[in-house]
Amino acid sequence: MGRIFVVDVEGKCYSCKFCKTHLAPADKIISRQFQGSRGKAYLFEKAVNLNIGSQEERDMASGLYTVADCFCCCCGQIVGWKYVAAPEASQKYKEGKYVLERALIVDGVDSEFCVDSQPASSDGDEA
Repeated sequence: MGRIFVVDVEGKCYSCKFCKTHLAPADKIISRQFQGSRGKAYLFEKAVNLNIGSQEERDMASGLYTVADCFCCCCGQIVGWKYVAAPEASQKYKEGKYVLERALIVDGVDSEFCVDSQPASSDGDEA
């Protein structure tokens, strides 16, 4: 097995929740309106430090796509998927883009003690 070379992202970025490896620059988010199998997910223009799995056709909410799962290059944890092909013209903008699931990444807060930077609240709480 060869040596793993990791790209450090400058500025605010999203990292693997499990090993904190940088995965995507925060300024490369295209949309925060995506849904993954674990909840909210973000569509990114660019991502780094990923191993891309085998391509497969997957039926998703907005249609059938050719996708490949994305894994953190350091710990091997699945963190999302890459759109390889979209059959419908209106969905072509997704091709070559990355979806990272919010439950599997952390934002660029530089603290190993901070798991979630958003305060928790329930529906009944009012400020």
